[in-house]
Amino acid sequence: MKKALVVMGCVVALAGCVRPTDRGQQYVDGRFESILTPVPHVVSDSPRDFSLFNDQLAEVKAKSPSLVAKHQAVYQRLQAWLDAGGNVEALAEFGLGVDQMGGGDDFGNVMFTGYFSPVIEMRHQPDTLFRYPVYAKPFCDDDCPDRKAIYDGALDGLGLELGYSASLIDNFIMEVQGSGFVHFGDNDQLEYFAYGGKNGHPYVSIGKVLIENGEVPREKMSLKAIKDWVAAHGEEEVRKLLEQNPSYVFFTPKAADPVSGTAGIPLKAGASVAADRRYLPMGSVLLAEVPQLDEQGNWTGEHVLKLLMALDTGGAVKENHLDLYHGMGNDAGERAGHYKHFGRVWKLEALAPQLASQP
Repeated sequence: MKKALVVMGCVVALAGCVRPTDRGQQYVDGRFESILTPVPHVVSDSPRDFSLFNDQLAEVKAKSPSLVAKHQAVYQRLQAWLDAGGNVEALAEFGLGVDQMGGGDDFGNVMFTGYFSPVIEMRHQPDTLFRYPVYAKPFCDDDCPDRKAIYDGALDGLGLELGYSASLIDNFIMEVQGSGFVHFGDNDQLEYFAYGGKNGHPYVSIGKVLIENGEVPREKMSLKAIKDWVAAHGEEEVRKLLEQNPSYVFFTPKAADPVSGTAGIPLKAGASVAADRRYLPMGSVLLAEVPQLDEQGNWTGEHVLKLLMALDTGGAVKENHLDLYHGMGNDAGERAGHYKHFGRVWKLEALAPQLASQP
């Protein structure tokens, strides 16, 4: 895969190898040999905005003593660093080291995608319009039905229906996001449908299917592009597309509390990410040059240096990939749907006492 990227990205000419930059890629730090590499310092001339982070850190402190205990040294030193002005050149003076993520291309370009919490209109009982069920997880381990079998009625009669929507794609999007808010119009009740497990079948991106089938150009792919395609096609074609992804997500209804991630912490839009916990354990703090997009989803040419916290996970979020939480509702969905851009990322670590100088 990496060889293919190099071949596609390089144009042999007098100017040498030209690497793509249309989605915010940067090639300033050389090649990395691993997913996380200790570096002496952060060099970034991007504008800095750490204004959202303290609210997210406050949620961690209020909700999870175990996470605070695990990352206590980083959190304490980080707070002192922020109180002193948050100069990235001074991190080591506050006992903070940095490990830079290598990126999928080994040049430090970490992919940022976006996710959000949908709000879906549903009913407790089906009718001619609200007829697409959302299910609780059945009692199955290795023999759970795949998506096609579920659409064909494999779970009918088991009493697992949590509600019915008027849109198959809305249900699917809530599955991809892993949770969502549901408004039941029959009793004006708002509920939060939390992640309740999945069927164990492999995940296949329907966006990738549409690209490979020539239905949507790769550079135009977004959540909006998928929804536009669905709106232009009949139910049978839509269902056939969705069945290309055999994975299926189940839900657990809860009171409409704040949206929480895998770590059980309420998520703040723009300050939390889903990450691969093998490399970024829950509660990890990241410095990230976050790519800035315009309303059409194009990279503006700018990154903003932000503090983010890893508080969620996702089936498709592996290694050099972060999923930035955008909030709740349609507007958040539009913004999140455009995200497939790149930025540099550094994980903050507590330096050993002998390596840390005093501020």
